[in-house]
Amino acid sequence: MGLAGITLVMDAAAGNGTIAVLRDGTVVAEADVVMRSEQEERFFPAVLDTLARAGTTLDGAQQLIVGAGPGSFTALRVVGAIAKGICQGRGIALYAVPSLALVAVSDVRQYAASSRWLVTLDALRGERYAALVSRAAGGEVLSVEQLGVIATSALIKRAADLTATLIGPDEALISRPHARHVTHSLGIVLASGPVDLASWEPVYGRLAEAQVKWEAAHGRPLA
Repeated sequence: MGLAGITLVMDAAAGNGTIAVLRDGTVVAEADVVMRSEQEERFFPAVLDTLARAGTTLDGAQQLIVGAGPGSFTALRVVGAIAKGICQGRGIALYAVPSLALVAVSDVRQYAASSRWLVTLDALRGERYAALVSRAAGGEVLSVEQLGVIATSALIKRAADLTATLIGPDEALISRPHARHVTHSLGIVLASGPVDLASWEPVYGRLAEAQVKWEAAHGRPLA
């Protein structure tokens, strides 16, 4: 069982936005978007452009998959809000995929060499967001275990303890999450089912820097 028709996929856990359009589970268009701009909002126009290059429009999208984090607070919040708005307006289902499952290695032979991957993203403060991702020999994601925030200095030992291969944008084996890699995760996406639009939020990993500073200055949690 797969996702039929047009599926719009978007993620921004690593800070920059990524977009993919799938037709019957196959990527037909993709894009990378620099999120930060003081002059213009870039992500949503890039979504429309990517759909156009795939020969369709928002009206043609039959479901949407969004990266659920953890990662960049602001970027995840922007993309999550756009995803929910599109699904609410179009009356289509929203699915979520762990953003760390969207990291893939360039050489498929490495999947056969290791079925367990310690996938990371920069969490600032000398730390990484991490997840243990189990894959089949062909690259399909079988499971994702969120490990929270791990000190960068402890990653090599943690990978050894988990008998896992360390991978991420800032690791020796370099790879960034991208919406196009959702093709490896459709099984876990479908198994989880659509999210509830009213209550779903990305998994930010921890509080935003602004909230941390506010709470430190005021000596109490932000309501």
